Amino acid sequence: MYLGLDLGTSGVKAMLIDGDQKIIGSGNGSLDVSRPHPGWSEQDPADWIRATEEAVAALKAKHPAELAAVRGIGLSGHMHGATLLDADDKVLRPCILWNDTRSHVEAAALDADPRFRKLTGNIVFPGFTAPKLVWVAKHEPAIFAKVAKVLLPKDFLRLWLTGEHISEMSDSAGTSWLDTGKRKWSAELLAATELDESQMPSLVEGTEAGGSLRRELASKWGIAGDVVVAGGAGDNAASACGMGTVKAGAAFVSLGTSGVLFAANGSYLPKPESAVHAFCHALPNTWHQMGVILSATDALNWHSGVTGKSAADLTGELGDTLKAPSGVTFLPYLSGERTPHNDAAIRGAFIGLGHESSRVVLTQAVLEGVSFAISDNLEALRSAGTTIARVTAIGGGSRSRYWLASIATALGVPVDIPADGDFGAVFGAARLGLIAATGADPVAVCTPPKTASTIEPVTALSGVYADAYKRYRALYPAIKSLQH
Repeated sequence: MYLGLDLGTSGVKAMLIDGDQKIIGSGNGSLDVSRPHPGWSEQDPADWIRATEEAVAALKAKHPAELAAVRGIGLSGHMHGATLLDADDKVLRPCILWNDTRSHVEAAALDADPRFRKLTGNIVFPGFTAPKLVWVAKHEPAIFAKVAKVLLPKDFLRLWLTGEHISEMSDSAGTSWLDTGKRKWSAELLAATELDESQMPSLVEGTEAGGSLRRELASKWGIAGDVVVAGGAGDNAASACGMGTVKAGAAFVSLGTSGVLFAANGSYLPKPESAVHAFCHALPNTWHQMGVILSATDALNWHSGVTGKSAADLTGELGDTLKAPSGVTFLPYLSGERTPHNDAAIRGAFIGLGHESSRVVLTQAVLEGVSFAISDNLEALRSAGTTIARVTAIGGGSRSRYWLASIATALGVPVDIPADGDFGAVFGAARLGLIAATGADPVAVCTPPKTASTIEPVTALSGVYADAYKRYRALYPAIKSLQH
């Protein structure tokens, strides 16, 4: 048996699979996000351990014999978080999360240093880890002085699981400290933020062993034998392993809290000026590109909170048949935006409201706004040399066929819906646990799921969608001039 653990922003999920990759069961533990100031987003790492224990306990209650047979564990987690530890591995402050934008000034300063784009292949985004440490050094110098280790969120879980300070390439590529082409820490970039390699975890590939489960935890969970903990992956690379998006040309669109357009690459193809992320994949000698928007289902959940209707009810009111855009445009920049704008200060808007703008019209605009933001990502990936002929949809938002029809029409490519099953980050993490424990061929393990159905672009609406996208594109510079 093999266990996947996925540390998400809103909870931890645990999944058991067997050697044939059949899902045996899963468990969950809940998490909350603290937002003490505008633009801030934090979590207490102790809550990650509590939520992981809840998730594993739920699995143990239902599948004790199967949990006892676990031989490999894979880890996935939200990226970029700054988890700061002292020399005794004590947490120094709440973790600053991926969607925290407080360090936008520090990020811009680092990005102005040409070494960062040259070595990492990426813009230094405010959500990345390095500018957060510069912010801490500036605003919390007493804490910065005590920093002995900087860990990414899933690697803090690894420390609890194994006692080891270890990370892997896909997650570390989102720190702004990794030489992404050479797949190693850059002493030069660390020094530019007043840090050194002794404060970083050691690095392995995601498919390799990254520690062993501590005896104390193995005993608590009823596991008698030795258990390998794989290097694992950042959440998007783990989702790619779950979806089988590991060969060049394969792509998926993820409609989670954030939105991601992810394409696997057989070589390293950086183009920082496009605001596309060029990261290491979880598999050795493999890279990927992705465009990221900060509010996908988060935009719909915001609309749900304002209207008092559930997200499912709101999308249900639209039906399944795609409608022509109404003329109301929604910009989903509720937390700023990454690809293609790299703008932490921009905020969202409805444009074109009239007396006739009902709740249904606004819901339609929200879904279209996210679809157009993903279209921005597609244009950015194309400019960076990636061709996408079709995508597979994952994430909570992919349950809305209307939304998928909107995305297919906006992108102009078919959207495949996988057969029933959970093929996301936690499944990818379990696959990595299997590979690390058995030495299996990663490509042979990370195969794509069967396609249950395909949503084609609605060609009759392609013209009006293109016109609506053109309006959408024109609005960012207009509102930026008002908000900056």
